[in-house]
Amino acid sequence: MLRVAVIGMGPIGNRHAKIYDELSNVELVAVCDIKPERVTEASARFGVKGFHSVEEMVNSIGIDLVSIATGGEEYGGDHYQPTIDALEAGFHVLGEKPISNEIAQAEEMVSLARNKELCYGINMNHRFTPAAILAKKWMDEGLLGDLLFMNMSMWIKNPRESSLWFQIKALHPHTVDIMRYYCGEIECVQCFGLKAPGRSIYSTAQFNMRFTNGCLGHLTGSYDIERGHPMERCEVAGTNGRFVVEDMFREATLYPAGEPEKRVFSNPIFGGMGGFEDTFRNRITCFVEEVSSGVHPQAINGSGSDGLKAQKVLAAAIRSIETEAVVYVDK
Repeated sequence: MLRVAVIGMGPIGNRHAKIYDELSNVELVAVCDIKPERVTEASARFGVKGFHSVEEMVNSIGIDLVSIATGGEEYGGDHYQPTIDALEAGFHVLGEKPISNEIAQAEEMVSLARNKELCYGINMNHRFTPAAILAKKWMDEGLLGDLLFMNMSMWIKNPRESSLWFQIKALHPHTVDIMRYYCGEIECVQCFGLKAPGRSIYSTAQFNMRFTNGCLGHLTGSYDIERGHPMERCEVAGTNGRFVVEDMFREATLYPAGEPEKRVFSNPIFGGMGGFEDTFRNRITCFVEEVSSGVHPQAINGSGSDGLKAQKVLAAAIRSIETEAVVYVDK
């Protein structure tokens, strides 16, 4: 049984801790946060030891795996140091997205995990739903044929403005990860950003992309639109057909080319996913199972390397907005 701790006890960290506490094959043993009131509350809620620093926790209790659920600027500014500390201590790490808002820090985190042969995953929870997995199975079975294009969109209402690039860096690790999950590596990006009325950041953006396999991609994202259905939509088309996934888990539809019948998966009313929190449960459960079964660190589904590659695509998009040019993604 894995002994687990959670670092960063805001709303997301408490969600991680709750899920670990409910799993039968792990033991939640500690919570950690620099804010004393968060530690006190979470320690009492889950009946585990509370710590105010990773160093204090490492020297006081045996741990196998940690979730890094800190936040910071662009939701990723505080991930670096606790991740480095946890990896140095020999812990497997599941980090929140974005992996980091700084590429150099993300590269160091991924490199350290690789050198220490530790499992390092990122909470790219949108790829862990039954609908998303089924759509990938359709692709792997050749039902789409040669890939032609992909359309992706996601929007939520978020009035925060922690930086000029907040929407791009914080929202789109999810969408870019899904695009890479289905269509492979992204070669180059052309991006346009818009500051909506009353906003000082690029709160809406549209991306054009080319994948290394020649497939074309388009992504629309916004922090300016009220949540509704669908909040997220993914469409992938090939020579033999196309599929559409609505809202991560709600529905997946396969449209075979030249056939009047379509194939539809709908999230079951009974026994299906109950809401967005279940995407966290699926992702965390997968990581725990991979670590428990000894999956090679470089074979982790939704790995630190995947998180880093997503941020590099977004860095290219930012450079495209700045230069009004097509930008190639750094390798």
